[in-house]
Amino acid sequence: MEAYITVRGRGEAEITEKKSRFIAHIHPVLSESDALGIIEETKKQYWDARHNCYAFVIGTGANPLCRYSDDGEPGGTAGMPMLDVLRGRDIRNTLVVVTRYFGGTLLGTGGLVRAYSSSARAGLEAAGLVRKIPNIRQHITVDYTLSGKVQYEIMNGGHILENTLYTDNVEFVVLSELDKAQSLAKSIVNITSNTAVITADEDIVYTDKDI
Repeated sequence: MEAYITVRGRGEAEITEKKSRFIAHIHPVLSESDALGIIEETKKQYWDARHNCYAFVIGTGANPLCRYSDDGEPGGTAGMPMLDVLRGRDIRNTLVVVTRYFGGTLLGTGGLVRAYSSSARAGLEAAGLVRKIPNIRQHITVDYTLSGKVQYEIMNGGHILENTLYTDNVEFVVLSELDKAQSLAKSIVNITSNTAVITADEDIVYTDKDI
């Protein structure tokens, strides 16, 4: 599992080129069916627009799913330029739909490419970008007498202390980035002379870092 860049949430932006309106709609998506559903909803909402072009990238591996549509614009002038914007910044799990209301003046191939690219970039700026960091959630249970030292190690090691549970012992629920999880466990073992009980959840938890 690797970190990846995506949008913080939904966003919208509009630009005008020679009286044509280009409205960019940005959505975080996790599957192709999600993306296609949003595209259809957008087309229904903007039924009177001449074009609703789109591009999306889904997946966090080496070969993500990439799709685009010019929706009636000249081939290569709308969907691909928007896809290039996403791929240029390695943005994943993101859908861009740009609605165009024709203003009466032809923009030409170059003008359309610039307009759709600019619309996508403006929409992404409105949505905001984050880096998703994969983490492992660990449960660290120790005796009360050792809890202070363990908490200090957690807080000073760049980890996230999600919760602290007080029962017969103290349980720390900690999120650690993948490359830090094992070193934290080793440090806790040393600090507690191997008396700590450490378990890890199977699911990966992603945290956000602003870009």
